[in-house]
Amino acid sequence: MRQIDHFMPTASPAATRKHQVWNPSTGEVQAEVALGDAALLDSAVATAQRVQPEWSATNPQKRARVMFRFKELVEANMRPLAELLSSEHGKTVPDAKGDVQRGLEVIEYACGIPQVLKGEYTPGAGPGIDVYSMRQPLGIGAGITPFNFPAMIPMWMFGMAIAAGNAFILKPSERDPSVPVRLAELFVEAGAPEGLLQVLHGDKAMVDAIIEHPAIPAISFVGSSDIAHYIYHRGAEFSKRVQAFGGAKNHGVVMPDADLDQVVNDLAGAAYGSAGERCMALPVVVPVGEDTAERLKEKLIPAIHGLRIGVSNDPDAHYGPVVTPEHKARIEQWVTTAEEEGAEIVIDGRGFTLQGHENGFFVGPTLIDRVTPDMKSYQEEIFGPVLQIVRAKDFEEAVRLPSEHQYGNGVAIFTRNGHAAREFASRVNVGMVGVNVPIPVPVAYHSFGGWKRSGFGDIDQYGTEGLAFWTKRKKVTQRWPDGGGDSSNAFVIPTMG
Repeated sequence: MRQIDHFMPTASPAATRKHQVWNPSTGEVQAEVALGDAALLDSAVATAQRVQPEWSATNPQKRARVMFRFKELVEANMRPLAELLSSEHGKTVPDAKGDVQRGLEVIEYACGIPQVLKGEYTPGAGPGIDVYSMRQPLGIGAGITPFNFPAMIPMWMFGMAIAAGNAFILKPSERDPSVPVRLAELFVEAGAPEGLLQVLHGDKAMVDAIIEHPAIPAISFVGSSDIAHYIYHRGAEFSKRVQAFGGAKNHGVVMPDADLDQVVNDLAGAAYGSAGERCMALPVVVPVGEDTAERLKEKLIPAIHGLRIGVSNDPDAHYGPVVTPEHKARIEQWVTTAEEEGAEIVIDGRGFTLQGHENGFFVGPTLIDRVTPDMKSYQEEIFGPVLQIVRAKDFEEAVRLPSEHQYGNGVAIFTRNGHAAREFASRVNVGMVGVNVPIPVPVAYHSFGGWKRSGFGDIDQYGTEGLAFWTKRKKVTQRWPDGGGDSSNAFVIPTMG
């Protein structure tokens, strides 16, 4: 059986604990990954402390050149990376390519690090006094990443952190750990010093070790809201800078004037793509008015029945299996819960099997109508190929539903009415808004981040916000006296008058 080890320059001790890595399409265990501990983290931190000062002292242009070469290597290895990713996660190969590409877009932004690292300068701020600022790296950053985007989210984190001059320790999900290791190998091939980017596998023991380690000043996390809350608050106890992004229950509001054919096409991809295992999936549709709801439902049913579920390397599949048998059981239990709560199961994906792959972790596309805000299945994240219909009587209720939900990651409105779209985008209490865009993930030179229980911390991922997270700003006030200074006011706080 294939063994997946940590990626670090020093030899890691033989693992006493391991985690199984599934092939979700077949239901077979394909590999085992070593799980590290606090002692392993200490070794990685010691290595990072040795290499980081020289990397920080490397001029930004040279750091950018490493990013350029890394980008080229990832592009050259796109197909094998996507195939490796889909074999462990279950998403289709084209979807896996998208996973890699969206991460590369942040790497492209990091290639411009000399420009975005520039500080500010004010000559003559006072008599003979100039003031300027500079951004300096924190030292060692750590990233804890989820299973659903094993290429994109690691690159979101380490791309910005390393370009800014930090070393980086990545703890990816133990469910699909191979692609992060391969990315780290390519990073060294691109010219990065060994030990600058290290990949350590682990579970809660490793997470706690990262939180508690005194030499790691900043942690970035993406995962469930409960764990995000835990890492954010525990990190604060240890005086760390933390950004922790959690779950979601994104809504798609459909106005009566919307192009329903386009809406159905968008919903099919946003709700069921990647088997719904996206924090920016669109699992709740909110038609405004009963007539809109009935017309939308009538068009959704045949579209959903037309979805093709297949193994991850099926070129014709719309989506593949979910990541583990436990996750499959959890999704199906949520459908049962919705049924028990009184919702209408319009299309039932429970018990779905794929011929020839009966042991795979497949969940059929599910459509649930007559869902109400008091239902637990609406309040919590299902994270599977399940679309719920929550009917709103008017625009005000459509704004209120996502605004009052515990999650505030993403939301979309489908309409031809510019005033309605503008009003919705301004008023809705959600961090990322799409107007006729079902998955409103901002481009790399903006920033990504949700509100409420979808995001803990003050600073978003990547873009200028990401740069701010992985650096600290130093302010310098300077003067060059010409001699004969007057000391009469030496004990008075200086002013610029």
